[in-house]
Amino acid sequence: MEELKVHNYSNVFIASYFTDNCECSHANSEHTLLYLCSGELEIDQYGKKSILHQNECAFMRRDNRMLLQKRVKEGVPYRSVVLKFSRDFLRMFYQKLDKNKLPRYAQRDKSSLYMLPAGRPDIKSLFESILPYFDSTVQPAEEVLQLKMVEGLYILLNTDINLYASLFDFVDPWKIDLMDFMEHNYMNDLSLEEMAGYTGRSLSTFKRDFKKYSNLSPQKWIIKRRLEAAYEQLSSKKKKVSEVCMDVGFKNLSHFSRIYKEMYGLTPTEMLVE
Repeated sequence: MEELKVHNYSNVFIASYFTDNCECSHANSEHTLLYLCSGELEIDQYGKKSILHQNECAFMRRDNRMLLQKRVKEGVPYRSVVLKFSRDFLRMFYQKLDKNKLPRYAQRDKSSLYMLPAGRPDIKSLFESILPYFDSTVQPAEEVLQLKMVEGLYILLNTDINLYASLFDFVDPWKIDLMDFMEHNYMNDLSLEEMAGYTGRSLSTFKRDFKKYSNLSPQKWIIKRRLEAAYEQLSSKKKKVSEVCMDVGFKNLSHFSRIYKEMYGLTPTEMLVE
């Protein structure tokens, strides 16, 4: 029998507690810092798997989808605590920073998952100070929420200067607008001219801006994104191959099967029967 407890304070602090294994598909709309108190967490990023163990911490960049396997370990329940950094919070924090002291050569990392070094006392101290609020179900004051969020943010910034570029990417507005549009429309049958128009750009500006986000052309990015979405749906084994094909935006089933196998080594049908 599975027991699940999830406490959510202002969508900022979130605690999960499982007494049985659990699999879920997870999409981050905000940058997320996750600390594993007990149990084990397997994170599958379209076939690339990472394992988070007790007292370890990971940063999940927003606008990415992952499959999460939450596991009981040696009879000890799964328990995790999450901090979510909203865009408004990050903007307020950024406004207070001394811009002259910002790292000049920070580069935005396109990877969706960043595993923090294990055994850091600042990480353990932060999350152990948060746990009592969930154990007592006492709603923390807004001031406390803000202080803990700032502490979590400094943990990230003191880990890798390149995380400055990932966390504060709103200073280049096109990045958020273009990514949001593509993520919400990759399954739709739109021409490049239509995509450029919908995002308020000329075709040449759309192509130039897209290069800042991806090394792929927009057409190849869309195909790759559709295949990733298909992989996620097929992993749940809840839909037929033909349904998945249409859901993610492909019109031809044989073409979908062929390019899916090129990317994942199995046809969609072979994946369903694994």
